[in-house]
Formats: sequence, structure tokens, C-alpha cells
Amino acid sequence: MSGGGLRIVVVDDHTVMRAGVLALLADEDSIEIVGEAGDGRAALALVERFDPDVALVDLRMPVLDGVATTTEIVARYPRTRVLILTTYDTDAEIERGVEAGAIGYLLKDTTREQLVDAIHAAARGETVLAPRVAAKLVARMRRPAQEPLTDRETDVLGAVADGLTNAEIGRRLVIAEATVKTHLLRLFAKLDVNDRTRAVVVAMERGLLPRPQPRFPVRKSD
Repeated sequence: MSGGGLRIVVVDDHTVMRAGVLALLADEDSIEIVGEAGDGRAALALVERFDPDVALVDLRMPVLDGVATTTEIVARYPRTRVLILTTYDTDAEIERGVEAGAIGYLLKDTTREQLVDAIHAAARGETVLAPRVAAKLVARMRRPAQEPLTDRETDVLGAVADGLTNAEIGRRLVIAEATVKTHLLRLFAKLDVNDRTRAVVVAMERGLLPRPQPRFPVRKSD
């Protein structure tokens, strides 16, 4: 821990990455690291305890992910600014972080000087974006409206959500496995994702697929 300056907490489930951030900032007199956490729930406890100026938060974490953590901090501890620090730079990830209320979005290839400047800017209430992230946001704003999924792509995505393999999807929809792969590639591009799991999550967030309903035990009548 350093003494004086802006108070920050560092939240990242990867111990090595978290240690790297701490090492980068250890000799910075203008920043005081008051705590570190490996998941979002622990991060909320730190923010409540130390009332930091800035929380550096990773996106993908156990217990409570970065988006949910950001949403909670913004709602419950508005004085603390959230600065996303992650390796993920897809349009969907950036959008989720910004919509949750993060004041900035940085990538983990940022330099020490850039990170220090970003923390100070965030504490002042200024929006901070990595150049690659800013470019993606501008490109997204200039892009035409999102291309909708076709009925067949929706069918394929629904089968993915049911846990089916490509071969099983082909049998369900009576199409070749190669055709399934083609549909997947097209819907990945439309949803701006790189894998099946993220495709299902994004589709549910956008209302393209129904969210799973909780199952309650059926009580037997007396």
C-alpha cells in the first residue's frame, strides 16, 4: 500500500494480473491502493469499507461479474468511479460495460503512464477510453442498424441454447452439419461475438431468445 493520493481498489480474479496492476502503481505517490479483490462481491465490500475514488474492475469474474459489479457500485456508491480494465474489446463487451455505468474502459495492454492518467481523469469525472475502444464505439455509431437474425439462424441459436452439438442441431433441423456451421458464423458476426456461449447470452440480452425460466418443485397434493 502506498500513502496519500487518490484511493483506489483493484478487482481482478486473476492473481497474476492483479499483482501486475499493483506493481505498476506501487511507486505512484498520487495513488493509494486501499484494497484488492478477486470477485465482484468482495469488491463491493471493499468499496463500502474504504469509499475509494476509483475502482479498477475486470469484466469476467466469478460470483459477480464486472458488469454486475459496476451496476452495483454506481447505484450504491456513486462517489466511486468505475474504470473497466480488461482484455475483452468486442463491441458487445464494451457496450455492456458502458451501459452499466463505467466512466472508462481500458485494455490490459495499457502503459503505466496511461493507467495513471486514466485513474486521475476518472476521479475527476472524465470519460476515459482506450484508443481501440474509442474507435470501436465510433464505428458502431456509424454502422447501420443491427441486421436481424433470420428464422433459421434463430432456430440454430435456440438449439445451441439447448446444449446441442452441431451434428445434433443438423438432425433436429434436418440440415447438413456444414450448413449449421455457416449459420453459426453468420449469427456470430451479427451479434459481434466469438463463441457459442456468448452468442446465447447476447441474444438473450437483446430479447432474441427467451431467458430460461426458474424451475420450482412441484408439490404433491395431500
